[in-house]
Amino acid sequence: MTAMIAAPAARTATSISTKVLLAAGALAGPLWLATSWTQALTREGFNPAFHPLSQLATGSLGWLQITNFLVAGLLYVLGAEGLRRMLPGRWTGRLVRLIGIGMAAAGVFVMDPGYGFPVGTPNEAPTSMSWHSAMHMVAGTFTFSIMTAALFVIGRIHAKAGRKNQAILARIAASAVIVGNVWAITQLPGASPVMAVGVGIGLLWTSVTALRIRLGR
Repeated sequence: MTAMIAAPAARTATSISTKVLLAAGALAGPLWLATSWTQALTREGFNPAFHPLSQLATGSLGWLQITNFLVAGLLYVLGAEGLRRMLPGRWTGRLVRLIGIGMAAAGVFVMDPGYGFPVGTPNEAPTSMSWHSAMHMVAGTFTFSIMTAALFVIGRIHAKAGRKNQAILARIAASAVIVGNVWAITQLPGASPVMAVGVGIGLLWTSVTALRIRLGR
């Protein structure tokens, strides 16, 4: 990965700071996914085959997923600064920063309970959508779109550096996000798990990019 990394900063303090920022970006995706799936598999009434992971932000334990969104958003914003310092061009850092902002917004604006979750909620769609649920949908669509763009930009950087395999993987990750988002929007069978897998791949590969640069690979 050395061919795509900018020259390190002259001051040691700045170099160490950059490594910390990249470590934050590397942690963001895996931490969000691990926290989300731990809840998905343990919270009463939650069905990962049906309920979207965002719905974990509802109910008495909803603060866990809200915090998860906010922490991941912060980590991506920090990681974006590390990527800005180390990658050629400006777009990767800008786009990853927007991913972080979008994830934080998804935590601030919580979707409505519905379809039997949390326990005690009627087993049907909400009769109306609250303003904060609508904002959550906007934040999600924004984040998925920005993530797709960021992954294509990362793929282009890899391609220019002659790393064809890494370029292909970044583009596959971007395509997975697109498929997951479209699948969910069109409400095809298995919408929630397909979206979760697609977005999960995108989150992980964005973090893998930060990790590879952090390790100098």
